Amino acid sequence: MTETFDVVVIGAGPAGYVAAIRAAQLKQRVAIVEKKWLGGVCLNVGCIPSKSLLKNAEVAYLLRHRSKEFGLSFENLSLDYSAAVKRSRQNSDRLTKGVSFLMRKNNIAVFMGEAKFKDPNTVTVTDSEGQVAELRASNFIVATGASAMVPAGWKVDGERVLTYWEAILQEKLPASAIVIGSGAIGVEFSTIWNSYGREVTIVEMLPRLVPLEDEEISKELEKEFKKRGIKVLTGHKVEVVEATTDGVRVTVSADSRETTLEAEQALVAIGFRPNSQGLGLQEIGVHINERGFIEINEKMQTSVPHIYAVGDVTGKLMLAHVGSAMGMVAAENIAGAETVTLDYEMMPRATYCQPQIASFGLTEAQARQRGYQVKIGRFPFQANGKALALGEYSGFVKIVVDEQYGELLGAHMIGPEVTELLPELTLARMMELTPHEIVRNVHAHPTLSEVLMEAAHGAIGAPIHI
Repeated sequence: MTETFDVVVIGAGPAGYVAAIRAAQLKQRVAIVEKKWLGGVCLNVGCIPSKSLLKNAEVAYLLRHRSKEFGLSFENLSLDYSAAVKRSRQNSDRLTKGVSFLMRKNNIAVFMGEAKFKDPNTVTVTDSEGQVAELRASNFIVATGASAMVPAGWKVDGERVLTYWEAILQEKLPASAIVIGSGAIGVEFSTIWNSYGREVTIVEMLPRLVPLEDEEISKELEKEFKKRGIKVLTGHKVEVVEATTDGVRVTVSADSRETTLEAEQALVAIGFRPNSQGLGLQEIGVHINERGFIEINEKMQTSVPHIYAVGDVTGKLMLAHVGSAMGMVAAENIAGAETVTLDYEMMPRATYCQPQIASFGLTEAQARQRGYQVKIGRFPFQANGKALALGEYSGFVKIVVDEQYGELLGAHMIGPEVTELLPELTLARMMELTPHEIVRNVHAHPTLSEVLMEAAHGAIGAPIHI
């Protein structure tokens, strides 16, 4: 039996389910196909459960290292990591049930199974029992996401060698861990495990931690991680990862010298590969580049105009909120509704290690390389009353401004809850506001947001409180 829709979305992560809801709001008859679970990686084994674990880790670190500072005393501190994992699963389950409710609310037909294009206007969906449904549509949105990249020869066994998937679901803490890669996943799991007193070593091939961030952010994070006892090996290439009888052995090299590291577990967090294979896309003429990402235009259209692609499978910027924004744009273009053109370079980026990192736009080095006359506004959290009250005052806010026109080129923050401060600056950028307007916007006192105001003061003259 064949069912017909206006739009069929393949993949129900943040890119896919948001696209489906937006299309339904625009009066399209919509179906969504999902192979594993509604909410995708983000809600089930990514963004949401990891933030729950990070909150537990924050409390654990506070109790282990700073209890006297806060007037807390106890004789025997017991930390149950399995309870943290249970809480993370409860939060995940609650949100995935919410996605299921939103599908029903918006009259979106849900098909659980594996999708494959039969022809440019038809997909087949094979469920877990081998039953096949056939869906025809005028338009398709591919939102199949990405999977952890693991080099050939590195065998992930879920016990000794892990990806984020196994790490986020395991209810035990490794006694020691080697984290390969210092992107968001690497530094977040390093924070979690270190907060419970586990020995953590980060190995990063590039010269600095979080290498896509501003150089000053990398330096500050390395300083804070070392204070916490996290070992950092930057500029080291991993040559061999092998499981042993009681752990894992990792061989790394730097300056033509090899070193062997040993731990109970190794986490592979070096990046992602797109889930673009096995869908029958190339057979119907959809262009996929040499790295496996689906090529799209600013409307999210592929080389086959009625087939769109959004989210991680396109490789534009592999962040859940960017995928959701792309899904909105795709749905609006399909329906002929008013929409926008996304500027991926100016998208907000958030990393939830301790201290947190948040940024958007150009780094200082990038701005100078592009020929801008750069003015920097900077302000430390150490001079912020709310940060002192919280007892979390490491880090700073750095604003990169075009000196000639006052345009915000980027912002780079490390410190307490900086991920929550980012929207003021990205909104200012979108509305073409300058530091002058940020300064004149009265910020409540005492709040962390005052650091943004002070940094803006610094970009046009001098901060008030330093």
